[in-house]
Amino acid sequence: MVDHGGVIRRHELIDQEWELLVPLIPRATTGRPRVPDRQVINGTVYKIRTGIS
Repeated sequence: MVDHGGVIRRHELIDQEWELLVPLIPRATTGRPRVPDRQVINGTVYKIRTGIS
């Protein structure tokens, strides 16, 4: 689980869920550095689970 100083974030993926997704995410070899993939996926999951747009 991601350590946020003892805070467990409600809508974040647990490590086991994340491990299932890692092989499906394409890796860019060139270009500018990307935002961490886990941060992007957690943001998407948050939006879906809370219903915000």
